[in-house]
Amino acid sequence: MKSSYTVQGNIVDVVNRRIFSGIINIEKGHIKKITPAIVQEKHFILPGLIDSHVHIESSMLIPSEFARIAITHGTTACVSDPHELANVMGIEGVMFMINNGKKTPFKFYFGAPSCVPATGFETSGSVINSNDIEKLLQMHEIKYLAEMMNFPGVLFEDNEVMKKLYAATQYNKVVDGHAPGLRGSDAKKYIDAGITTDHECFSIEEAEEKISYGMKVLIREGSAAKNFDELIPLIKKHPDSIMLCSDDKHPDDLIKGHINLLIKRAVEKGYDIIDILRTVTLNPTQHYKLDSGLLQKGDSADFIIIDNLNDFNVLETHINGQVVFQNGKSLIESVKENPVNAFNCIPLKIEDIVVFAEHSKINVIKALEGQLITQRLITNATISDKKVISNTEKDILKIVVLQRYKPSKPSVAFINGFGLKQGAMASTIAHDSHNIIAVGTNDTDIIEAINLLIKNKGGISVVNNKEKLVLPLPFGGLMTDETAHEVANKYHLLDDKVKKMGSTLKAPFMTLAFMALLVIPELKISDKGLFDGSKFEFTSLFSIN
Repeated sequence: MKSSYTVQGNIVDVVNRRIFSGIINIEKGHIKKITPAIVQEKHFILPGLIDSHVHIESSMLIPSEFARIAITHGTTACVSDPHELANVMGIEGVMFMINNGKKTPFKFYFGAPSCVPATGFETSGSVINSNDIEKLLQMHEIKYLAEMMNFPGVLFEDNEVMKKLYAATQYNKVVDGHAPGLRGSDAKKYIDAGITTDHECFSIEEAEEKISYGMKVLIREGSAAKNFDELIPLIKKHPDSIMLCSDDKHPDDLIKGHINLLIKRAVEKGYDIIDILRTVTLNPTQHYKLDSGLLQKGDSADFIIIDNLNDFNVLETHINGQVVFQNGKSLIESVKENPVNAFNCIPLKIEDIVVFAEHSKINVIKALEGQLITQRLITNATISDKKVISNTEKDILKIVVLQRYKPSKPSVAFINGFGLKQGAMASTIAHDSHNIIAVGTNDTDIIEAINLLIKNKGGISVVNNKEKLVLPLPFGGLMTDETAHEVANKYHLLDDKVKKMGSTLKAPFMTLAFMALLVIPELKISDKGLFDGSKFEFTSLFSIN
């Protein structure tokens, strides 16, 4: 790293809302001086981009590998909730994420996972209680209390939940929210409890109401949940209350782009460039009290150089005065780690997932494209030999969840929306407890897909008769330390195979991962059974209404 150097071009000052030609002097990782001057360079220099809410684990990459790819798109920092690995391994998982992230210059700002497990209606690998939260919040590396998904606990003032919120206040750290569809007096009470953001709004009306109560809204555009087009108009009316985030980004999507793509889309829609850039630089830096540079004198030299403000092609990325991306090449080296995991279950047999008919009608999960929410579908069961089976013509497929932390019996239900005509798919990425989840057209392939994951102690798999594909994920059943391109290529093969088997979903594995997320309505499934997210209670597979 050079101790001092200069860059020049069109400087984008998001703090003072101006763009001017000038020279920036960098010394010992900080900006020493900024001088307005007429220069020949026509490119633009602007603060490094920040993803305001992301789960690194969803990229299937350990943090150091995520960083190697993110910097190629101009991202220099991210506000990251490590609750995926925390649900598998508790505080040990959080510490793995922090320590691996430190092996790169990329700025990871981790939060203390507030809901491990997310609910008491599922089996997780660990529990992080209020005492653990307080210990985490005392750490310099922990910048905030991560998304408070247990909004019923907030509304009913659950003792453990309130202790966690109090600890965040005590250590002067903000609290992220997670309250899809929460409106009116309930939303106000939730926000008044000290919760400052939400990335789960799926309508302008919901977002504006929450903003009116003092909340910041994070517009999310990930691999599965996509709210950008619906919510981006907020940037015109509430520019200081908006941030952009990905939440969950699969490896093949991360290779293509990151926050830079959202900026480009917002520019194409005609929104003010300074307003847009503030949502991914100034706003998150101020809200989370980050030490990311904003191209001001004395700041850390965290900036990017792009060709122009329309195409937004990233030419260089600098972090703390270190060039980490240049000439199309990531200059951060890969890091090899010893796998960390928690996995203890035994292979299943076909009889383990047989469903005997108790009634002619069943409650079916209806998965929706681009949404984490689901709907309830009540339909006639397809019955053969007194057993309820999948029906590919009606797109009613069997879905199975098996907890991975100790030997147990699986839960079984049915789902609509995946569109498979043959075969099965399975994954140990199943928010938030990350048990094994599988969807398929027949029991033989479902069992084989599940058992492949048990053999590999985690990953994603596809089985279609004798054809078997698996991507092992040895780090918590969520991540690998292979390079991003290797993972993206392997993932693409499985994703493509599922689509050739009939799925019409844009991101079938990402959608599958959220079918066990009980805190988002309406109908989901855990290892303990079918769950009504609206009533927050278990419900029967069979409908007698």
